Amino acid sequence: MGLSDEELDAVRAIERADGADDDLGAFFVEAGRARPVREVRVEPFLIARHPLTVAQVRHWLPEYEDSFSDSASSTARLEDDLDDLLGVLPFRLPSEAQWEYAARAGTTTLTFRGDGRPDEDQVLDDFADEERTVAAENAFGLAAMGSANEICADVWIPHFEDAPEDARPRSGDGPRTVRGGAADLHPWQGCDEWLLLLSAIRYEFRQFTAVRPVAPVPSR
Repeated sequence: MGLSDEELDAVRAIERADGADDDLGAFFVEAGRARPVREVRVEPFLIARHPLTVAQVRHWLPEYEDSFSDSASSTARLEDDLDDLLGVLPFRLPSEAQWEYAARAGTTTLTFRGDGRPDEDQVLDDFADEERTVAAENAFGLAAMGSANEICADVWIPHFEDAPEDARPRSGDGPRTVRGGAADLHPWQGCDEWLLLLSAIRYEFRQFTAVRPVAPVPSR
């Protein structure tokens, strides 16, 4: 878990290939927040194929209105009603370790597709088209990992300080950790928005967020 030296080298290689179009200086300054790389034990768990859509949120919050999308099949982005949803949702938020494990889908590269600059077809925000949804899946069958900014159960702590060695979330006061967010800046303007698709990228919750719930594996 975390942003490795090899991944940083891959970003530098992309930067050199892109020339002057992308200024990634700010990324390298902030990259330490996703370091150091560490080993984490992740027990089996269930996770949603994609973030909750507007229609799915309305199943639990019938009066929910989304200011970011007019489509019921699009990713729901919650602001003031986040706590209301979490209060009635019969599932829980993923820990940060669970989210990264799911996003990587067995890989150790920048994204589940490798170390190259991600294609824009990797970004998906509406799940009405099954063909496009399947095309955006990783090896675990999870679609659009990294597209929306997805909130995790963990309290934000830079550099994984005193983080547990298993997938339990870090508890306490303060903003939660968020992963992903490339679709929130799409269409990309040739800067560094694509970096939000990286499996290891993390930051603290600010304003609005998507929710991709998890659940324990049922006992037999």
